Amino acid sequence: MNITKVGEGKVVLIAGGGRIYTDLAARFTRSEKSLVELLASPQDARLIQSIINKGHLAATEFDYFLFGVEGYSRVTEAQLVRKRLASYLIKSGRIEKKGRRSFDVAVPEGILEHSCRCTLRNGTELELSGEDLLMLCEQWYNSGVEKGIPEENLRYLKPEATEFKALIGMNAHALLDWFKIRCCMNAQAEIRDMAWKMLKLCKEAAPDLFAQAGPSCVSLGYCPENEFQNKSCRIIRKDRALELLKNEASNLPR
Repeated sequence: MNITKVGEGKVVLIAGGGRIYTDLAARFTRSEKSLVELLASPQDARLIQSIINKGHLAATEFDYFLFGVEGYSRVTEAQLVRKRLASYLIKSGRIEKKGRRSFDVAVPEGILEHSCRCTLRNGTELELSGEDLLMLCEQWYNSGVEKGIPEENLRYLKPEATEFKALIGMNAHALLDWFKIRCCMNAQAEIRDMAWKMLKLCKEAAPDLFAQAGPSCVSLGYCPENEFQNKSCRIIRKDRALELLKNEASNLPR
């Protein structure tokens, strides 16, 4: 069994960055230049920033990024695929490996050490830790493989900690939206770890596109979570920000 701790997952940028086409897409809608002339023009960082600052993000959908991820659990897989504007190719967990499938898991700190008294079906009581449970699952799974039980059925009792590997494709618009939610302190630790690693790669590959990317508070200047704001967050809440703006507006000359 291979055990990965939350925070040790790997993210690789396979494609994306370099020449950015957001500014080309934006100029195309208004410019009288030919496509050949537009393609020959240099990348315009100021135009890209202007597009993002104004929220005109349709043009950002012409820049696409492809990532490879591994060392994350199925808990994070379930949260990841809630983002519909993306493409996912997830490594199969049902194909028959004839006992050659690696039993890999990803778990948060402290969970393996937790133990309790468990009662078996025959009444036997055992003190089992989280690591004991994983080892029992692995032994049960391997026994099923040896008996010829289809792996697509055996996987029903594999833990949520089971590792998944995937290719993830998103355009820049989808990524900017995804970072707002998954880089937030309220996101679960594992998917937040993935999001920040993806963001770091995007900033390196396309700094003009992702200069202001991050959790919602980065672009908004306030936390939109209000009463659900994370206790560790020190950004002003939306309701308080609106209150300050209303007070400011009330003092304007009529």
